[in-house]
Amino acid sequence: MSGEPAHPRVVPLGDRALLVTLGDRIDSRLHAVVLGLERALRGDPFPGVLELVPAYASLTVHFDPFATEPEPLERWIRETLGRVGAGSEAASPGRLHPIPVRYDGPDLDEVARRTGLPVSEVIARHTAREYRVYLLGFVPGWAYLGDLDPALVLPRRAEPRTRVPAGSVAIAGEQTGIYPCVTPGGWHLIGSTTVRLFDPTLTPPALLAVGDRVRFVPEPTAG
Repeated sequence: MSGEPAHPRVVPLGDRALLVTLGDRIDSRLHAVVLGLERALRGDPFPGVLELVPAYASLTVHFDPFATEPEPLERWIRETLGRVGAGSEAASPGRLHPIPVRYDGPDLDEVARRTGLPVSEVIARHTAREYRVYLLGFVPGWAYLGDLDPALVLPRRAEPRTRVPAGSVAIAGEQTGIYPCVTPGGWHLIGSTTVRLFDPTLTPPALLAVGDRVRFVPEPTAG
């Protein structure tokens, strides 16, 4: 499957944004096109555009309706996307963040049992990959990271927890992530980190950005 969109859709998202949809799945090559489009649009500013928000396979373009009209904005997007799809713009690799993890999560043994792998192999497979930050959301600083080793793919927990500690490292579906604050959550908790993912006193407040890369580094556990 090519990472380039065959039939991109550009549709209104209310009266102050256009949603550019390039696909309907999580795919690193498709995401690279999203980031390439974002970078190209930022490099060629259009009057009235306020914000660009990338996601898995889409880009939301927020604009001031008193400063521009949707039709010329859509033309600008499609012309730029044509250059990106042709390869004239490439998204640069984001920063690489090594994240130390103590693999001591309460669901680690259950993950091993359900995947049929020894605990040591679960840890080895989780730390073997370099993950892409596909999307920021859910709570401030939360990054959806992929792609998880297929052998570790599990559905979300049947019963979500009402309180997940900050710094919990978790997996669900084809993704992994780190809870930046105390919050309810339904992912499988396999470890923990002391790295702070969100600090409102910093600029930017979130440690991770869309397009960045993460590698988990195992720390010794007690015992």
